[in-house]
Amino acid sequence: MTLHRRRTHMPNWAIPAMYAVLAVLAGLLLPRLEATCFPGSTSGLSPVASMAIFSAVGSGMIALTGIVFSLAFVMLQFSATAYSPRLVLWLANDRVLWHSVGVFSATFLYSIAAIAWVDRSGTGGTPFVSGWLVIALLLASVGMFIALIEKISLLQVNRMLAFTTDHGRRVIEAMYSPLTAEPAMPDRDEYRKLPLTFALYHVGAPRTVQALDVPTLRALSKASGTVVIVVAAVGDTVVEGAEMLRVFGGRDAVDEKALRNAFELGSERTFEQDPKYALRLLVDIAIRALSPAVNDPTTAVQALDQIEDLLRRLGGRRLEIGAFRDESGLRVVIPYPTWGDFLALAFDEIRYCGATSVQVMRRMKALIADLVRALPPERHGALRDHQRRLEATVARSFPDAEELEDASIEDRQGLGTPRVR
Repeated sequence: MTLHRRRTHMPNWAIPAMYAVLAVLAGLLLPRLEATCFPGSTSGLSPVASMAIFSAVGSGMIALTGIVFSLAFVMLQFSATAYSPRLVLWLANDRVLWHSVGVFSATFLYSIAAIAWVDRSGTGGTPFVSGWLVIALLLASVGMFIALIEKISLLQVNRMLAFTTDHGRRVIEAMYSPLTAEPAMPDRDEYRKLPLTFALYHVGAPRTVQALDVPTLRALSKASGTVVIVVAAVGDTVVEGAEMLRVFGGRDAVDEKALRNAFELGSERTFEQDPKYALRLLVDIAIRALSPAVNDPTTAVQALDQIEDLLRRLGGRRLEIGAFRDESGLRVVIPYPTWGDFLALAFDEIRYCGATSVQVMRRMKALIADLVRALPPERHGALRDHQRRLEATVARSFPDAEELEDASIEDRQGLGTPRVR
């Protein structure tokens, strides 16, 4: 497995700013170029019709922009209370939203600029390209509006859960090889025989490790003859003075700046290189639904459906990654979650928050039983442990014998078609 550094993108605010600048430049230069290269060409629209169309498009577009995006951000803010602030922030940063702002702004600005060229110098017409470009921008705005509505529709609970799980599936497939592949479990502790020669610490405000440039770390390790041990895993938040990595042994000093640049830091976690993040978001949705203020166990059951899908895929993959070697031996060690770590994240909080919900307990019993039947024996130990914890939680939460019996049944719908005990 080779993990590449995450691509950098322009900041969100730069997208609508770029559209605005291009619209202003087009409004100033395009009619002049057209008048020079194609004198006398007109769009066929009368000056009165052109003025009416351009004015209507300009005034209507700025009003539509304000209304649409006010409603969009209100919906995002409202959904943050129903799902997870981290997940809604991910949608708020989606490029469709910012490209929509850019296209709407460009349509408004160019429509205003085009009015100045209607019946310019008494020509009695409107420049051909400039006139029809307003119509083209209007159609593009309609298309972006439709795309924006489709993106906001992700805030429906079923689509939100599926959206999160889709990202989790892609990360699992990219990071882990099938369990049937040759196991790669080299000795990860051989570096302990070497002296500690360097330690890298974070400097600055708290930041989250979003990705690691593994090829760069391997190249630096090989060039200096060292072993690099990453301490701050992907998804960790590092604060001032927090240790990020250690370097053991080596012939030459390692470039500290290059080591620091191998860490992609940001303000929040991302799905890339972070297989636990999708599970984290699904669990957030489930436990928020189980809070007394919401009290929606059905949403928690729907989240458990998606969690089961990710756990099935993880259970069929070789999770023992993180030790990167070459012909000379061990080069880089990166901490990644184990099978037990994934199960603890997926089950513990939901089991605690949904302990008194018959629906959630039955769904969790069916989930674990299905995983035991579907996954290879080497995954069963940790699953049996969580199965015992779940049974203890049910026994503790339902002192009444009949309620205990109801909560102890396996049911994939929670309260649907129970299995025969």
